[in-house]
Amino acid sequence: MGIRIIQLKDRNEWLQHRRNYIGGSEASCVIGCNPYRSNIELWEEKTGRREPEDISEKEFVKYGTEAEEHLRALFALDFPQYKVDYIENNSVLNDKYPFAAASLDGFLTERETGRKGILEIKTTNILQSIQKERWNHQVPANYYAQAIQYLAVTEYEYIWIKAQLRYNYDGEIFLNTKHYLIEREDVQEDIDYLMEQERIFYSYIKNDRCPPLVLPDV
Repeated sequence: MGIRIIQLKDRNEWLQHRRNYIGGSEASCVIGCNPYRSNIELWEEKTGRREPEDISEKEFVKYGTEAEEHLRALFALDFPQYKVDYIENNSVLNDKYPFAAASLDGFLTERETGRKGILEIKTTNILQSIQKERWNHQVPANYYAQAIQYLAVTEYEYIWIKAQLRYNYDGEIFLNTKHYLIEREDVQEDIDYLMEQERIFYSYIKNDRCPPLVLPDV
């Protein structure tokens, strides 16, 4: 009981498992800040009315999957003050939030203090200036929602987001790597808000009632 870290045997089992929960990448749908999917579409997926899109073979997804272990290793080299661990096909569950799950790219331990934290890795192709602006001194809203859900479920103290931004100018690839630290104590109000909204959303799933549409900010 309490907080549990489980390991699924393979990615297919992990995909089946996450259908029963609101995953970190889905948290932004609930509060209307996902640029690709609405809360209604997410509800349709969770109630079996819509089949989730399989994006596993898309080039940018395959790149991100294959780059993850290398970026995790680079983080460990660049930030030696942290011990970095990883569990393949992991899912963290918390009895406080039976509707939510967290799948971590890395488990961090601050060597000097023993504080527990999270590593989240993002690889993003920057195709428009507005995408670049969303990473300017901040984390895009959809990724921020994912980060604070992970803090809620794990009850860890902080999360590091390592973002590799890829630009293609005249056929040449340029990489810009950014790091963002979010301390739990600084975002507790946002955590509480998100988890309450997820609790309400999950009640619509359990009762098979369509929730009101939440429109993203333009």
